[in-house]
Amino acid sequence: MTALPASPAPPSLPGTAALYDLVLALGERRSMRGLRAATLAGAGGRTLEVGAGTGLNRSHYPAGVTDLVLTEPDAAMARRLRRRAAGTPVIEAGAGALPFPDASFDTVVATLVLCTVPDPEAAVAEIRRVLRPGGALVFVEHVRAAEPRIARRQRRWARPWATVAAGCRCDRDTLSLLGRHFDVTALSRHRWRGMPAIVQPLIAGRAVA
Repeated sequence: MTALPASPAPPSLPGTAALYDLVLALGERRSMRGLRAATLAGAGGRTLEVGAGTGLNRSHYPAGVTDLVLTEPDAAMARRLRRRAAGTPVIEAGAGALPFPDASFDTVVATLVLCTVPDPEAAVAEIRRVLRPGGALVFVEHVRAAEPRIARRQRRWARPWATVAAGCRCDRDTLSLLGRHFDVTALSRHRWRGMPAIVQPLIAGRAVA
């Protein structure tokens, strides 16, 4: 399979990128910053980060990453990302249509991406396509809760949350999605402290192509 053309970037709202960092600030301090660092420690070789947002992962990449490429479909996010990740290539492309040949990367990184992409199946299939055989996806994603009471609340609030959170879905069964495309070889569960309960259930880990 060859690379698909890059999907067009959606229009950006003024202040979207700054608001994103502000909304995540408490959750970053309380839990997410450390989880990013622990998860990205498993990245190595030629690495692609999909949906890099405003670049909150940039300072956590280990020395074993020899070549880093960032993608971000939102123009306002990409502008802030370029400032924060100066010197690192930033390509405005969505995860569902990555403009890279097959087997281009040793590692793909996705943090808080699969909750928001319009077509998660297409995004995961594209990630699988651009990874070399034996390459790894390292991920942190908020997911549908295992606890039934929280899962019911997520279903109830999924549509309103998506409306105010730029399309983010709080009720996606992302672990099952990953299992259909990868061998999930490492998995841990966490709580995103400092954020609303419907997005607190987190999974982090490694999935091998």
